[in-house]
Parts: sequence; structure tokens; C-alpha cells
Amino acid sequence: MNIQIVLFDGFDLLDVIAPFEVFEAAAMFSKKDIDLQLVSAEGERTVLSGSNQITLQASSKLDLTRKGLILIPGASGTMDEIPARLKKAADTDLSSLLKKALMTPDILITTVCGGSLILSMNGLLEGRHAVTHHMGMDLLTATNTIAVKARVVDDGDLVTGGGVTSGLDVALYLVERELGPQIALAVEQLFEYERRGTVWKKEGEKLKESKQVESEKVIDTTIQLNEIKRFIGKWDTTIATPSR
Repeated sequence: MNIQIVLFDGFDLLDVIAPFEVFEAAAMFSKKDIDLQLVSAEGERTVLSGSNQITLQASSKLDLTRKGLILIPGASGTMDEIPARLKKAADTDLSSLLKKALMTPDILITTVCGGSLILSMNGLLEGRHAVTHHMGMDLLTATNTIAVKARVVDDGDLVTGGGVTSGLDVALYLVERELGPQIALAVEQLFEYERRGTVWKKEGEKLKESKQVESEKVIDTTIQLNEIKRFIGKWDTTIATPSR
């Protein structure tokens, strides 16, 4: 199993490191060979994160001949810097590579936080279900993406996560999806972390409606008393009860 985590200038450290450690732990527990690499669209280089001049080393160029998983992180910085860094990444060769990746069988694209915006800024998520940081949800809808307010959104060959800490939940969900629940549980126990939030899947029956309602631009997981929103999907929900 090949896993390539993409670095770009201004990337968010936690978006990269949290999934990296989850996948590394999964490799330790799994009998399958897992090749985990940090890559970039340009090739081998030192990549500056958006956090305090910290850098990580990309070992090679993003390789679309390597079937498996490609993870795109978001950016970090000030409120003005983050959109600019995401747009800069979207304007590089990364976008053309991701466009090809989305059309390539046996490649699963996954994003954390603002990573989905890099795809949407170039129209690569039109008609697809996705999520991003809550501050970027309007931008998703503006690019004709079907924004879903869930922790993790599974749209087949596209899996996206919400805010920064969702990197843990996205990676653990992918470990369960690709390697099974036993491996995912072992990693959770190792990290002493329980997945949180809801996984939305593009399957299942429609919500029973008491009245006809105009379809919303954003699919919301919160159902108000006087407003029932229409959506299609299967919801996997984990409820954690604190123990004394």
C-alpha cells in the first residue's frame, strides 16, 4: 500500500504529522507492506511550513504510477496568509497532478482541513461531496462543491476532513476502510485517542421529510425543529462517554 503525503510551501504541520503518525503506527500493526512518503509536486526538496519557519523534507515527486493514497494537507498562518498559501499551491503543478490523480483508477485522494480548497479552487470538486475547515465552507459551495458539515466525508475515491485536528480522524477512518477495524482500533489504543465526529458516506436512503424543502447548498448535520434539510447519505456516528 502506497501513501504519499504532499508538501507545499506554507503547509500546516499538524495536517501532515498527525496522519503520518497514524499511518506509521498502522504499518507497525498490519501484515501489509505500507510505503509512506512525504512528496511534493516539484520533487525532492526542503519545504517550508506555515509554522515558525519549520521545514520538512520531500523525498521525491508525487508519483501517479504509485497506486494507493494521496493526502493533501491544508495551510497554516494568519487569516490573511492561509487563503493566499492555498491559492499559491493551487496555482502550481500540484493541481494538474491532482486532476490526473482524480481520473486515475486505484488512487484515493484525501484531504485535511484546507486541502480540499486546493482542489476546489481549480474546479476539481464540482458536484462532489466534501468538507473543509468551517471558515472555508462558503468557498466550497461557491466552487459548486456539495459541502457537507461532517467531521469526515467519504465520496468514494475522495475522502475529506474538516478542521485541523480532523487529520487524526481522517487517517484512522482510512486505516479502518483500507486495513480493517482491528488495525484502526490498535492504533487508537496506542495513541490513547478515540475518534470523534461523524463520517458521512455517499450511500443510503433519503431522510424522511414532513414537507417539501428546497435543497440546501450546504448539507448540515444539524436538524432544526422547524426546518428539515434534504440529504442523501449514510452516517457513521461514534458516541464517546467519559469514564471516571
